[in-house]
Amino acid sequence: MTAFVSGFSGVRLRQSKAANTCGRKGVIRAVATPVQEVTRDVNRNPLAERPPFNLEAVKKAIPAHLWEKNLNKSIWYLVKDAVIVFGLAAAAVAINNPLAWLFYYFAQGTMMWALFVVGHDAGHGSFSNNTKLNNIFGHIAHGSILVPFHGWRISHRTHHGNHGHIDNDESWYPVSESYYNESMDAPSKAVRYELPLVLIAYQIYLFRRTPGKEGSHFDPSCKLFKPSERNMILQSTASCLAMLGVLAGVGMKFGFMFVLNTYLIPHLIFCAWLVTVTYLHHTDASVPWFRDGEWTYLRGALSTLDKDYGIFNKIHHDIGTHVVHHMFPQMPHYNIVEATEYIKPVLGEYYQKPERSGFLPFHLVRDLIKSLRECRFVDDQGTVVFYRNK
Repeated sequence: MTAFVSGFSGVRLRQSKAANTCGRKGVIRAVATPVQEVTRDVNRNPLAERPPFNLEAVKKAIPAHLWEKNLNKSIWYLVKDAVIVFGLAAAAVAINNPLAWLFYYFAQGTMMWALFVVGHDAGHGSFSNNTKLNNIFGHIAHGSILVPFHGWRISHRTHHGNHGHIDNDESWYPVSESYYNESMDAPSKAVRYELPLVLIAYQIYLFRRTPGKEGSHFDPSCKLFKPSERNMILQSTASCLAMLGVLAGVGMKFGFMFVLNTYLIPHLIFCAWLVTVTYLHHTDASVPWFRDGEWTYLRGALSTLDKDYGIFNKIHHDIGTHVVHHMFPQMPHYNIVEATEYIKPVLGEYYQKPERSGFLPFHLVRDLIKSLRECRFVDDQGTVVFYRNK
């Protein structure tokens, strides 16, 4: 659909002084000046076009102090989250009534998600400038929630390095129209697009990755890992086994129901947070996907979305500020909100401003349902494609 403005932009006055033997005065004539027709494609999506700036131009817009990593501040966030986790568990056990447990499940699952984000920073190297410390604190944060730190870190590195590339991205990449119509049966479509299986999707991903990708995050021989990284995978798998041992010991002392209530159910909520947030930041009918010839790191980063989570923004360490994070994952989470304000003038129309949230982000439920309905597949051909559902 094309909207246009045409016609005359008012009237320009011109005085005509014709030679006149009768001595008549000059005549003021109104001369209509035609204006060139202006057209504007209201369906134009700038993200489908190559940006007029490069990554270096975006980086230069960010002040130097926002790149600085503060180890003490990072440790503070980890300790604070851990204290809240233990405090919530102690309070739930002390109160011990159904309503308190329901609140606890959600609150504790949310705090597990916050711990994951701290480990996520360690995996990116934004926790500190010391790789050994990043690995230690990353294992503490991730091992406690049964996430293999190095296995996840390496697969997540693949995601960041290839985001927006249909064939090379690691997670939440689209299927082609022919695959959707010919290879996905009704149950498969229901699992991916309709049923609320976010509670178990992450565990499946850790053990089997995504459809079309072979291997496990716990298997050192997986093609995802280099031979030099295999010992790291064993270390991270051992950290998860150690946590399972702790849970088994707690279960033997206090009973299975204690472990179920204090840990396992909140862990499902954590997984739901992780899957939902990841999906929302990378899936929308407004963002393009690329094939070879059009994909670049910058275009992939621009095709992510920022989201406003209301009260949860600070609880989960501003993970909703996602565009600048995809451009510069080494930047600490406590600086990315400010950094985003500096890059907005550079990005211009290539930045999609998130909808402002109220105290609770109910609008994201609408966004999630909308994306699940609209984002089913992409065209089989084409180097720049968008999600469709028909």
